Amino acid sequence: MKILLADDHSLFVEGLQNLLRAGGYEVVGAASDGLQALQMARELHPDLILMDIRMPNCDGLEATRYIKTELPEIQIVMLTTSADDADLFEAIKSGASGYLLKNLKPNVLFNYLDGLARGEAPLSRELSAQLLLEFTRQAKALDEQERVAAGPPGAQHGSDLTPRQLEILEMVSEGLSYKEVGGALHVSENTVKYHMGEIIARLHVKNREQVVAYALRSGMVRGGS
Repeated sequence: MKILLADDHSLFVEGLQNLLRAGGYEVVGAASDGLQALQMARELHPDLILMDIRMPNCDGLEATRYIKTELPEIQIVMLTTSADDADLFEAIKSGASGYLLKNLKPNVLFNYLDGLARGEAPLSRELSAQLLLEFTRQAKALDEQERVAAGPPGAQHGSDLTPRQLEILEMVSEGLSYKEVGGALHVSENTVKYHMGEIIARLHVKNREQVVAYALRSGMVRGGS
């Protein structure tokens, strides 16, 4: 595995180079900022970039976006002191394959790198729960958006309503009273009220106003002019 380092702390980079080489990894170069990392990635085509976040000129998150856009085959793992949620989530969204904190022990780092070669995502244990919580929150938010967009459950285009109920709903939406609907259909006012109760229950709304609003919005009825 050919590794490029991107970090502006010279002592840390030198120590990491020695550590990785002692562990049998090939370190092909070291960049001191994001722009240099991009240039070296173009020239050296490493398998992996260990990328710091806080760097001058171009930070690691921005550099990750550039590199993944131009050279998507290169894997990038953030190696940083930042345990900030915003940095973690932005790194993953930018295309990083993993996110590790610099307080790792050497053998743990090697285990993560070996796992990366097997297709595993290296993620410091203390950050895994944060990422899982965020994905869960986003999934719930997406489900809620889809639920709202779909309208009340069971109400798609009035498929659960009988022809008579749709007829009554059409007339009520045009502004007719229950008595007027009953007269037009030659049924009692109570019969109309019964059907409206069924319509409200089947469309999972609370009252006449809500069912009329939904019917008009969804195109189930035309409504008054």
